[in-house]
Amino acid sequence: MTDKKLQPLLPHELTPREIVRELDKYIIGQQNAKKSVAIALRNRWRRLQVPTGLREEIMPNNIIMIGPTGVGKTEIARRLAKLSNAPFIKVEASKFTEVGYVGRDVESIVRDLTEYAVNMVKAERRAEVNDKAKNLSEDRILDILIPPTRKRQPAGFDVNEGTEEEDNHTTREKFRQKLRAGQLEDRVIELDVTTSAAPLMQVIGPMNLEDMGVNLQDMFGGLLPKKTKQRKMTVAEARVILTNEEAQKLIDHDAAIKEAINRVENSGIVFLDEIDKIAGSKGQTAGPDVSREGVQRDLLPIVEGSNVMTKYGMVATDHILFIASGAFHISKPSDLIPELQGRFPIRVELNSLTEEDFVKILTIPQNALIKQYAALVATEGIELEFREDGIREIAHIASEVNEQVENIGARRLHTIMTTLLEDILYDAPDKIHEKNLTIDQKLVMNRLSGIVKNRDLSRYIL
Repeated sequence: MTDKKLQPLLPHELTPREIVRELDKYIIGQQNAKKSVAIALRNRWRRLQVPTGLREEIMPNNIIMIGPTGVGKTEIARRLAKLSNAPFIKVEASKFTEVGYVGRDVESIVRDLTEYAVNMVKAERRAEVNDKAKNLSEDRILDILIPPTRKRQPAGFDVNEGTEEEDNHTTREKFRQKLRAGQLEDRVIELDVTTSAAPLMQVIGPMNLEDMGVNLQDMFGGLLPKKTKQRKMTVAEARVILTNEEAQKLIDHDAAIKEAINRVENSGIVFLDEIDKIAGSKGQTAGPDVSREGVQRDLLPIVEGSNVMTKYGMVATDHILFIASGAFHISKPSDLIPELQGRFPIRVELNSLTEEDFVKILTIPQNALIKQYAALVATEGIELEFREDGIREIAHIASEVNEQVENIGARRLHTIMTTLLEDILYDAPDKIHEKNLTIDQKLVMNRLSGIVKNRDLSRYIL
């Protein structure tokens, strides 16, 4: 029986509780937010199981995550992307501007999501035909090494012709065995590599060709000449290029694009980070942030459901799930325009992190900071051991600095750890000859207590 853990996790295999368990491996606390995104992710699959008539009526429940910086909002999005076997894109709302201003158009979100989906589906298709493509690339390498005998014109019967073909076939099979055994990997061969000669085109204005959804290859079709350039390379390098070429020929690109658009429209997820940066305070209508409300108005039709033109065709956004997040320490969710607020019916508040949370963040997650630093120092042949009292002292200092200076959440642990281990990371391996180093409370206090007590110093260093 196959171990389920070794198989890729797909949304239809994961119940909401299982999704939360997966998120728990990397994110401490914030159970309400995890619960909301788990339900939203599972609902993507549930909707597709509903009969067709009602399926179109079920709209996604978009979510706004509200909480201070460094508490796990973006990390939830990152982990959700890995869990969801669906097109997923994370964008920062502050990167976009109102139509008429220099900057990115909000419709490029859908274009980028579609591009990602097409690449994802094509990668899956390539994996399916990879074995066949390898065999075809093998034949092409053999054609270079041992060119096949050409059949002569039937001017008369040649006794040697059959023998030549047999000898050629035998030699090719011997070389095929050597090729598969990896004995010819370093042999240099000449290969014709295709290079596309795309014309130079300048677009005057804030939009680039990608944002316009223009594909030069599709626009000019066969008018663009395909140049081939002969290059010398090893058999190992040629195999990679030829396998990729053969795989491209085996894939039905039209079917892949159709499947990708279907995935975007029915399973696509957009994570809108820093949405509070386009909220603005009430009554603020001038100055450098004049386009904030304009961005909200431009976002509205996409979130509500509209058709966006991409270079792969029209994409409907009605059933794309939007998850927004923001610190909202200057503005409030109510500062967003009412129509946009109404399109994000689920609101989840993330809590500030406590000292106990910092201890858990340092120890429990699979990518915990102390595990990362221990692995880095281990490359120099030094074993770094963090004692429990040392970990608690690091957590205490992080919590204290967050209260005194600025609350940047778990990101404070990065600044604390970097300052704490700076000398070790600098001196290893030249001056440190011990094989084992211990980080305990005494060492942490000696290294950091002076900086923490001096508020001006901690403001700049930590």
